[in-house]
Amino acid sequence: MGILRYFRKTIMENITHLSEPERIRRQKLKDIQQLGIDPYPAESFEVTINSKDIKLNYTSESDADKWKNLSFAGRIMSVRDMGKAAFAVIQDDTGRIQIYVRRDDICPGEDKTLYDVVFKKLLDIGDIIGVKGFVFITKTGEISVHAISISLLSKALHPLPVVKEKEGETFDAVTDPEFRYRQRYADLIVNPHVKETFQKRSLLIKTMRDFLNEHGALEVDTPVLQNIPGGAMARPFVTHHNALDVPFYLRIANELYLKRLIVGGFDWVYEFSRNFRNEGMDRTHNPEFTILEFYVAYKDYFWMMDFTEKMLEKVALELHGTTEVLMGETILSYKAPFKRITIFDAILEYTGIDVSGMNEEGLRNTCNTLQLPVEPTWGKGKLIDELFSEKCEKFFIQPTFILDYPVEMSPLTKKHRSKEGLVERFELMINGKEIANAYSELNDPIDQRARFEEQVSLMERGDDEAMFIDHDFIRALEYGMPPTAGIGIGIDRLCMLMTNQASIQDVLFFPQMRPEQRNANENLEFNNETNATNS
Repeated sequence: MGILRYFRKTIMENITHLSEPERIRRQKLKDIQQLGIDPYPAESFEVTINSKDIKLNYTSESDADKWKNLSFAGRIMSVRDMGKAAFAVIQDDTGRIQIYVRRDDICPGEDKTLYDVVFKKLLDIGDIIGVKGFVFITKTGEISVHAISISLLSKALHPLPVVKEKEGETFDAVTDPEFRYRQRYADLIVNPHVKETFQKRSLLIKTMRDFLNEHGALEVDTPVLQNIPGGAMARPFVTHHNALDVPFYLRIANELYLKRLIVGGFDWVYEFSRNFRNEGMDRTHNPEFTILEFYVAYKDYFWMMDFTEKMLEKVALELHGTTEVLMGETILSYKAPFKRITIFDAILEYTGIDVSGMNEEGLRNTCNTLQLPVEPTWGKGKLIDELFSEKCEKFFIQPTFILDYPVEMSPLTKKHRSKEGLVERFELMINGKEIANAYSELNDPIDQRARFEEQVSLMERGDDEAMFIDHDFIRALEYGMPPTAGIGIGIDRLCMLMTNQASIQDVLFFPQMRPEQRNANENLEFNNETNATNS
């Protein structure tokens, strides 16, 4: 079967699988076209106002002349038929507003087809229309638009999720996560509060970008496709570069490239980057995620703590007008300064065990005593990380900096200036989860090479998250990198905290999901046909 035959077959199968409401809508589409009406017109429709502006600014005392000849557009969300007149609710980008449609107004002549046939019989909930008219207040006190003309701008062939009717009103919130995440476009239509979450996400990113720019940082871009997946300990996605005929990786972090720019003479750089880690999925992890990383020359991790808490305080104030932000049933305070505690003190506090002087065997025995499953490939760093993650992390609800990690856990971090065996690193914990990770950056190329070689030994033991050696990055350090502070902040998790969402899928427009079964089979068949044709 060739590609064209495959597409024809797929089209016919899709038509066969149409539901009865979908078949009815397609028949209405044909009827509209037979009336000489283009259901998908090409010309622009001028929008002069939106529903939010109307509701905010119109009052009974308003100058009526200013509210005539208005033009706006949106999606039909409900209709109440009253014979020769009707009320409908239209939803645009800013909200919903009621319109009043009277037969003789939109059909002033003898021909009433537009109202009797098109509006009453051929339009459906979900269709997008343009409305021209004037604003008035109904007898029940609702601000509405009296339509003088309506135009069909897009016929919806797929019905919106089933809605409940009660006394002429529609209640259409959809809570099924499977539906909401797969069909985010429909979720955004029927659940207006979802749009608010993503508007806040956009404001959060803008606030952080503005804060960095105001302090002199430069926004940059670094490669998504990398020949060495560096900058973090994670399993990468692998792809193939056809032109170069070599394997490439989707980046797991942009750290090493940003530090190359510090070497090159930029004193403060940042990037909001999309990163990819081929790992598990749960309520706080998605394989594709957004992170903010920035690096500042001549600073250390103490400076970075001060700057980070000030920035998050600014974000909270911008989004909520207060530093007290609700998450679930807990009020989180983003008022600086945040609490600070070392990782060893945290483990001691919540397990009663001092692990600061333990070797790998002692740590492994401690994990076994605490009934923590561990892998034989794990070294000291992974074992300490498991202890903290499983026994301590959940207790740090209010913003807290966890400080001074063992050197084995931090191959890119400068050794501590006064504590043997530790590095100058912190993680910011909020609501029991890591939100940020920061260092006084390692700028000694000889030490960096040794750390990379330690990672190779872990890789040889079977640790598939150990780092590769990046020889070019070492070469960059050999040119000299100034003392530098760097941080990575998980934007998706921070957005969850700032919008009171319990799942990362609720702050991502299109989270990763398994393909729908029928579509997966069709894609497999298409790929097979394509490969056969190319061969």
